[in-house]
Amino acid sequence: MSAHLRHAGAALEKQVRALEEIARASPRLMQVLQAVRALDLPDWWIVSGAIYNTAWNQLTGRPDMYGVKDIDLFYFDADTSYEAEDRVIRRVAEAIQGEPPVETRNQARVHLWYERHFGHAYPALGNSAEGIDRFACKTHAVGLRLEADDSLTLYAPYGLEDIFAFRLVPNLALPNRKTHETKAARQRALWPELSFVPWPEETEFEQESVA
Repeated sequence: MSAHLRHAGAALEKQVRALEEIARASPRLMQVLQAVRALDLPDWWIVSGAIYNTAWNQLTGRPDMYGVKDIDLFYFDADTSYEAEDRVIRRVAEAIQGEPPVETRNQARVHLWYERHFGHAYPALGNSAEGIDRFACKTHAVGLRLEADDSLTLYAPYGLEDIFAFRLVPNLALPNRKTHETKAARQRALWPELSFVPWPEETEFEQESVA
């Protein structure tokens, strides 16, 4: 087995420990986790690329934050006004300097703008974790939060096997085929170790559009 696949096929408990060790070994990821914890935002998570890219980088011997365009920060605030979100974005930007930058989004607001950007409706979320559930790729659906006692809380609704198997698997929760394919193309160029599971040729979304 190739060295970068050494955690593939392991029990979930062992994969969780491995991911936590990987996260703690990333100076930038831990810096951001500590800074966001200090901001005390409601229902917050660092999600997606900053986590799985960090795993791929460490497992393949690449530099910390190689290929990470930004660090996604989710939080959930019932105040869905643009002004309230903008205040939080500014607070985060002031508190966390350096590269890659942190991109902050109130998950309570996503349904208000999603259709304009992606062309299909997005049901309102009840919490930040539900936003992680809906990522276009199951492999990307992962979140970390640093607790007051310095423990890490992990949210991975589809498990960690796809991350450690270097496998990009579509999530059919929403009609996000284009997003899945676009992100996969970029990531496979950066991490050629990745394998790609294509979007099914026919899904219920496509059937509904034909009807």
